[in-house]
Amino acid sequence: MNPTIGDTVPDIELTITGEKTLKLSDFRGKNLVLFFYPKASTPGCTTEGQDFRDAADAFAAASTKILGASRDSLKAQENFKAKHAFPFDLVSDQDETLCKLFDVIKLKKMYGKESLGIERSTFLIDKTGVLRRQWRKVKVKGHVAEVLAATEELSSRPTE
Repeated sequence: MNPTIGDTVPDIELTITGEKTLKLSDFRGKNLVLFFYPKASTPGCTTEGQDFRDAADAFAAASTKILGASRDSLKAQENFKAKHAFPFDLVSDQDETLCKLFDVIKLKKMYGKESLGIERSTFLIDKTGVLRRQWRKVKVKGHVAEVLAATEELSSRPTE
């Protein structure tokens, strides 16, 4: 079952850069921005990652961690992170567990061919593990600023 706004996100284990595994619950106590991108080291995904990188201090000031995810191998994620000096980890979701949880695998058409791929999407999970916002069919330009504004608004709310 896919989490919807107001649901507690299921606690699944993730394989992330640095050859670590963690669970979504490891982020409790901080907000989490989880962004899905189609493929590491492609132009749009690189721009999106760099935008999150450049805003990382502002997200940290809003008590928020950032985590990027795609179906790329751990090696591809490590290279992508290192090349662009991302200060956040990337998830290697080759078995699509995380992608399926958030329902981001969609039928895409490119050059007349259809294939299943990740629809660029971002999710904002609060410090208690509840999904608060989601952005689907994301356009990269201006997206990170919108996510940051939502994160700052969430962080300024009194604890429920």
